[in-house]
Amino acid sequence: VQREGRLARDIRKSRANTGYIFQQFNLVNRLSVLENVLIGALGSTPFWRTCFSWFTGEQKQRALQALTRVGMVHFAHQRVSTLSGGQQQRVAIARALMQQAKVILADEPIASLDPESARIVMDTLRDINQNDGITVVVTLHQVDYALRYCERIVALRQGHVFYDGSSQQFDNERFDHLYRSINRIEENAKAA
Repeated sequence: VQREGRLARDIRKSRANTGYIFQQFNLVNRLSVLENVLIGALGSTPFWRTCFSWFTGEQKQRALQALTRVGMVHFAHQRVSTLSGGQQQRVAIARALMQQAKVILADEPIASLDPESARIVMDTLRDINQNDGITVVVTLHQVDYALRYCERIVALRQGHVFYDGSSQQFDNERFDHLYRSINRIEENAKAA
């Protein structure tokens, strides 16, 4: 994306190919659910049309299909500010689908959600990965969700890779070693 402090020439294309799902959703609260999903088409829409929010009928149809995919089509004309956190996160996922991203980066997508909403969001992301072939990179602090939903785990400790491999190989011994080391580091910091 950057080289020697300069943005790459094809940065717009790179950004258009990468969907982002944020912990705090990054939706426009005063817009409708449908309008928020249509924002996913901005990278592939001429600038002059984006200034006036002129989206084609085909784009609107794709947005409705993305909302159907995440179970939110019946909220299409409702303001985003009236939705629960789990519903807002599914709208954010629909926006990434609308973008037709090749890679989706999800930054702690379930951190502030109740267990049922978290399950729905993770089921949706896994479905997108398995059925659409879209790479989904998820950051999680909940190891149990990582083990349940992710094929590959990269565990970090103090900013370094502690484990990189199959979730099936991430056993209790590795888990204990990871957190035992973290607890020891915290104890040493308190003692200092």
